[in-house]
Amino acid sequence: MDEATEAQLRGVGVVTRGLDANIVTLLSCVHSVLPSPPVVSSHATLSASLLTPPLDGGDRISDLPDKILCDIVSRLPVKDGARTAALSCRWRGVWRSTPLVLIDSDLLPVGSGSGLQVACADAHRVASAVSCILHAHPGPFRCVHLIGSYLGQYPEVLAFWLHLLAVKGVQDLVLVNRPWPLDMPLPRTLFDVATLTRLYLGVFKFPDTTSLRCAVAFPYLRELGLCWVAMLRREDMDFILARSPVLEILCIQVNMLVNHLNLVSRSLRCVQIIEGVDLNITVKDAPHLERLIIWSSLIQDDLPRLVKIGHAPTLSLIGYLEPERHALEIGNTVIKAGTRASPSTMVPTVKILGLRVYFAIRSNAKMLPSFLRCFPNVETLHLESKETYQPTGKLSYKFWQEVGPIKCVQSHIKLMVFYGFRGERGELSFLKYFLESAPMLAKLVIVYNKRSFTSLTEANSKVQPLFAAKWASQDCSLLLLESAFQEGEDKWLLNFRTGSDFSTRDPFACAAALGGCHF
Repeated sequence: MDEATEAQLRGVGVVTRGLDANIVTLLSCVHSVLPSPPVVSSHATLSASLLTPPLDGGDRISDLPDKILCDIVSRLPVKDGARTAALSCRWRGVWRSTPLVLIDSDLLPVGSGSGLQVACADAHRVASAVSCILHAHPGPFRCVHLIGSYLGQYPEVLAFWLHLLAVKGVQDLVLVNRPWPLDMPLPRTLFDVATLTRLYLGVFKFPDTTSLRCAVAFPYLRELGLCWVAMLRREDMDFILARSPVLEILCIQVNMLVNHLNLVSRSLRCVQIIEGVDLNITVKDAPHLERLIIWSSLIQDDLPRLVKIGHAPTLSLIGYLEPERHALEIGNTVIKAGTRASPSTMVPTVKILGLRVYFAIRSNAKMLPSFLRCFPNVETLHLESKETYQPTGKLSYKFWQEVGPIKCVQSHIKLMVFYGFRGERGELSFLKYFLESAPMLAKLVIVYNKRSFTSLTEANSKVQPLFAAKWASQDCSLLLLESAFQEGEDKWLLNFRTGSDFSTRDPFACAAALGGCHF
């Protein structure tokens, strides 16, 4: 952090000791969800010293077709790609005619550190180099990742970059400000970049869309990520969704200021929320939405926030829903303990469900049957048992015996993964009921947190009571695993990228967290 910024923060009462470390943590969280840039060889070299020259001394590479030469240049780091113009007349126009991949971290001096920690002087030199490249290259740009600049120090440079990208065209744009300030305004020039197919923004204040002209749109945008982006008005998000007619993937990490997400889109297929802060989510009209993934939530006033499912006829995966933090509403019915199942309170298309429950909080655990009844055709259930230091009583086995029919348990669930197992009575009561009531169950995976038991022998002893139950499925197998994570560690860091990967059927099944087990 530079001295001027530190002085400014101290002037408004911010304790700056350790703030640099917090900034690195924040950026680390943001960078963890950014899409990876195209593979560019950091080991590429322009030297021919390692190549065996042809016997006639000819230049075989320069004789290749333009298309192949452009492909070669596009795989070089941006500095080396520009230097190819010095090789020969044949190469002089290749760089300019290649859809450029510009990754600003390639411009950092060798040994200057990671993209998380960039000295101000280095960041300034990188920003100058980016300006030169964007100005010199005629475009279009295939991919531009700009994550290493302190944009708050020169906002006019950011506006210049966006203007050039709007004029020359860019498909994939990742733009992250290095805080502070957290509320660095994004120039409205962003809305002129109509060629975008993927856009990720990090640590900015979103522009007010009130006065934007009606013709503004992102006609090709398929993926949008907003990481620590402050929005003053919920209508700004509505504007983006309405002006992105082919948008399929939406990722929101730490919503700032706006606490309502209203999903109205005829193209959205996947929505991922990471650390939704007091966030109310309404799926109002999303006919092609397949996945609603809430990796983590934060409630600041202990009042559950709304998760409402309206028109979502293709929704097949939802989670993690948490009775402690989410008030689930199906149609116009708020789901409560004891809510009777009816067609109007069910989402029959969901096949994969993720839930987090406090089994040691009686009122919380009582919500579990009601939540399960809302999804009658679930085949895979991911259930995480959360630890609490203020238990209010555990539900006995008798409660589960008297809970009544739950269709997904009795007719459809084939796989259940139970995370955070501690061997508590409330957990064992539910698991015993489940094993006795799920005739279709083929596999039960019980995962305990790293170091929660002193040995595998102790862990095995905790599940022994389950073998005294009369299992409804004679073909069911039980697998006991130690997680790679301790209680409270963020498992989503390892499986977030699979959330929007439609070739991965179940993004909740994190193989790394489960010790490499696949199921």
